[in-house]
Order: sequence, then C-alpha cells, then structure tokens
Amino acid sequence: MPYLDGQLVLADRILPGRITFDTHIRALDPLRTSSERYILPGFIDGHVHGGGGADTMDGVSAIETLSHFHMGHGTTTILPTTITRPWDDVMCALRAVAEVCRNGVANGPRVHGAHLEGPFVSPHKLGAQPPFAITPSPEKVEEALATGCVRVVTLAPELEHADDAMRRFSRAGVRVSLGHTTTDFEGAERAICTVCAAGGTIGATHLFNAMSPIEGRRPGPVTALMCSDSAYGEMIFDTHHVHPASFRLVERVMGKRLLFVTDAMRGTGGPDGTSQLGGQDVTIQDGVVRLPNGSLAGSILTLDQALRNAVASGMSLPKAAGLVSSNAAQYLGLHDRGVLAPDFLADFTILDATLNILEVWVGGERRL
Repeated sequence: MPYLDGQLVLADRILPGRITFDTHIRALDPLRTSSERYILPGFIDGHVHGGGGADTMDGVSAIETLSHFHMGHGTTTILPTTITRPWDDVMCALRAVAEVCRNGVANGPRVHGAHLEGPFVSPHKLGAQPPFAITPSPEKVEEALATGCVRVVTLAPELEHADDAMRRFSRAGVRVSLGHTTTDFEGAERAICTVCAAGGTIGATHLFNAMSPIEGRRPGPVTALMCSDSAYGEMIFDTHHVHPASFRLVERVMGKRLLFVTDAMRGTGGPDGTSQLGGQDVTIQDGVVRLPNGSLAGSILTLDQALRNAVASGMSLPKAAGLVSSNAAQYLGLHDRGVLAPDFLADFTILDATLNILEVWVGGERRL
C-alpha cells in the first residue's frame, strides 16, 4: 500500500509521521524523524471564477482549465463560480459546471459543484459584478436548482422574494451566503434566522467586501455574522481585500467558521496588464485587480498564497491549514475530506519548508 512520509499537519499540531493510503487514508503512524516537507489536507476553494486564462462563464473546457490551474496551487476540491450576467448566460455556465461534475476533470481536482454568485445581488452593491442583477423569483430559483450542481448561492437578503429563496435553497441543501448586499445588522440577523429555521447553513461572501462596514453605531452585517454561533464567512486574504489586523480579529471571533477563498479571476497566474472579468476590462498591477474606476475587481490570489499570508501574519501552520481545508469542508458538508485522519479521502497538498507547492494528490493518485 502506498505511503508518504513528512511533517503531518494535523488540526492541533505538526507530527513527523507516515500516511498509508489507497483512495482513502488507512493509517497515520508517528516517526522519530522525517523530511522537512509538510503534508496537509488538500485545499478546498469554494469561490473561484477563473485562472490560467479561463473563466467559469466560458463553459466546460474553461472550467477544466481553471481547475487544473488551481490544482497546481494545492486545490483538490473546487467550486467554479458564476458572475452576474444575463440569466441565460448564468444558466449556460451552471449547465457546464453540472457536466463537469458528472464527468470529472481528467487528472484534475474534484469539482464539487457551482457557487452561484450573482445575479441575486443588490444593484447598489455590485462591486465588480456587471449590472445584470435580478431578484430571486421562485421560477429562477427552481431553474437554478434543476441543474443539480448549485452548492452555494450568494444572495442579498433585502431583495424581493429573498426570504422564500433562502428557505428554498436551504431545503435543497444549498449554502446561503449573504453578500453584495446593502442590508444592515438587523437584516443580516433576520436572514441568519430564516436560513437556520429552514434547516440550512448560512455563510457570507467575501467578508467586509461589497457589504456595509463595521461602525460603532451601525455594526453592519459583518458583526451579525461574527456574533452568530452558526454563520460561516469567506475571506479573500490577499492582504488587499482585507487588512491583516481585520483578519486576526475575525479569526479570533469566528475560529473554525472562517474559511479562505480566492475569488480568483481569469488573469490569475498571468502577467500584469489588461484582463477581463464578466465582460468588463480590468487592470492587474502588483497583485491587485481593479476596474477602470479604481475599485477592486476580484483577485489573482491562490490558496497556497493565502496560507502563506496567514502564516506571515503570525498564525500557526495547523490553524492556517484549517482555513484552506477543514473549515471549508465543514461549511460545505464535506465530511469525507479536509483533515488527515483514517477513512478520510487521500487528498494531500505537500509543501516544502518555505510553504511552496511540491506535490498534489487526489484520491490517492499524484496529480502534480
């Protein structure tokens, strides 16, 4: 039976050891000494638009391309993510994700399903989303669910039909993620209650971004999400979208309810210059993506870089590993991955002493 030796990054410590596995982990055994390489659970990215020159909205081939690109940065489970476009375009993208889910990505990562980010967002908090926002009418919700691939939906709770949509998505097992919203603290609290009462799981799309800020007299939706015992939150930790101090604050409060995502766009992995996001021209310069008006427009982050950023901010490697693996697995209900333990999937991301990618394994097979 195959095995790997290295520094095993467990939930609470780093242990020199050996992992024996087939498609799943069969045993973990301590060793007196081991190589300097770190063995982590495979990374999980629940919000990723593109990378390697490809975008989810471009169809099956592009989804395969971006999936392979992000696997090269440690991601073993991925949720290709839509953007706000005309409804027919969104449905074409969802059907493409559904096809990839059925067929898999050859020598690639696991595609768990789609994150439907847009078009059920506020036209007043679009951020980098194109201006095609619509309300989540029952007909549109059912059409999206009929594809069978939606696992997360970004939704602004102040929209018409939002309460019914949150309940319907929740009953279907879709994670409802508050985002691109003008709602206040009270509105976010009501949404959290609505989703939980329907048996669903509540999250937040890129905490702090495209939502009202925290203020002393106006605590905003971020405070409601942080104070809830059940709400999860995505974070784009490229240090441009969120300051390291804000990250440390949220992590102290939310703990395992915080997860990193990339929100990566087409130009991720490419040179500085002009790229596109949702049909809009954007400029990439010095690690930052901006619209012509200067506002942030997605990111060119990868999860291995997010992990390095967390460690550089003072976090231990086991805790940082949770932000790119086990926390997302818990949020998404993926109870078969995200930790190094017997009977879990043999999905591994192996890093060198400087936390750069050495190898990536999916289901016990080396893919990189």
